[in-house]
Amino acid sequence: MLELKNITKTFGSVIANNEVSIKIEKGTIHAIVGENGAGKSTIMRIAYGFYTADSGEILVDGRPVQIKNPHDAIALGIGMVHQHFMLVDTMTVAENIILGAETGGAANLDLDKANADILKLSNELRLGVNPKAYIEDLSVGAQQRVELLKALYRDAKLLILDEPTAVLTPQEVEDFFSILRLMKEQGKTIVIITHKLEEVLAISDDVTVMRDGKTVGNVKTAETSAKDLARMIVGRDVLLRVEKTDARPGEDILKVENLTVVNKHGEALNNISFNVRSAEIVGVAGIEGNGQTELIEAIAGLIAVQNGSIKLLGREISKLPVRRRIELGIAHIPEDRHKRGLLLDSDLEENSILGVHYRAPVSASGFLNSAVIEKRTKEIIENFDVRPPNPELAAKSLSGGNQQKLIIGREFELNPKLLLVSQPTRGVDIGAIEFIHRKLIALRDAGSAILLVSAELEEVTALADRLLVIHKGKFVGAVDPKVVSKEEIGLMMTGMNSESKTMILH
Repeated sequence: MLELKNITKTFGSVIANNEVSIKIEKGTIHAIVGENGAGKSTIMRIAYGFYTADSGEILVDGRPVQIKNPHDAIALGIGMVHQHFMLVDTMTVAENIILGAETGGAANLDLDKANADILKLSNELRLGVNPKAYIEDLSVGAQQRVELLKALYRDAKLLILDEPTAVLTPQEVEDFFSILRLMKEQGKTIVIITHKLEEVLAISDDVTVMRDGKTVGNVKTAETSAKDLARMIVGRDVLLRVEKTDARPGEDILKVENLTVVNKHGEALNNISFNVRSAEIVGVAGIEGNGQTELIEAIAGLIAVQNGSIKLLGREISKLPVRRRIELGIAHIPEDRHKRGLLLDSDLEENSILGVHYRAPVSASGFLNSAVIEKRTKEIIENFDVRPPNPELAAKSLSGGNQQKLIIGREFELNPKLLLVSQPTRGVDIGAIEFIHRKLIALRDAGSAILLVSAELEEVTALADRLLVIHKGKFVGAVDPKVVSKEEIGLMMTGMNSESKTMILH
């Protein structure tokens, strides 16, 4: 259905796509994989009209076309769901879906008909989306389905999905894949940009592998493996498991007692207590939206505590401002790198000093030391393989994975006593995942205490020395991830006891 021939695209001196050719067969699910910065999103944004290629040709249904903007792509039956959702929180599902697709003026807008049409489309694909619900009240998985509906409402025949499962729970991924298979049965063509190789093997028919802006492989999914794909992506063998020695924990670094946090929906955390010791990783497993975000942000000082105690090395910090907590040895890798981690319009140098911009040696007598900042940024770029390695680039110009590596490098530079890390490898490629995991283990072995939250059950069980399972703002169990199966942990995450199959009421 879609063919990209010899596409080249540059941004200044950076070659994002270099003579890239990809053929997408009609009625298939086609995966595009590669490292962060390999050019995957760029080539698909060219297909969707976000960017215009410097050279090359685009064919739809065998005929050459000009796609100068997304309106051209939509007219050709091409839709795109972006990694970071483009939804207005304060509007309803239906209002978001018809936004930009209205015919006539506001006076002619038939919202009742739109609601009915969207509900019918939702039911046909078993999406379970209420068109009258407000976006701010929906789970991340439901918002993902709204984005799908938005493209399908515009009669998309080919859907481009950029990291579609990056923010979904394991249960939501299974539901999402069922939807994609149903769409394929109905004749839709789907392109998935992803880093998750097991998912590629589970859902796709064909795979294109990109590296350094070029296509390095086109293979049938049935004829490859995760190991082979990883080797093509990185250009070397990749360790697809976490290697670590047993933890040797020391004193309590963090001690939380009877912590309660309230948000607009009620109690996000309900009277929880736990500790994290030096030289250990304590993981928190749970379906997203069960209090993990509030837990990390309460300890970091980003939200207020209703009740309870947070102690760092025996010192009460629950009333201290964020800056003082950083000074006492807390570093924070947030789950939302755009909202909490970066100044997107600022360059890498400015982003590399966030949190320490007022302290020596970065600053002296009220003036920033440009030589120190330049050296610090270059070290982060080099040590954490941030690409492209240009300190003057705006953070928003980096791929999601490279933005993540920049944040991780910045927080590691603090040499923290306690590292709060949420979704460390969300949207990160297979080579960078291996790299980040090694860095976390090395930080643990150097004596830091690490509190880890991840929606990837495989990741949190592999990294954690102790695992706390959270459900509806309460810890429902503490387990040894080397002993307890992922199936049992998954049941606990839903609030069920794996033996009695009854709800745990704490």
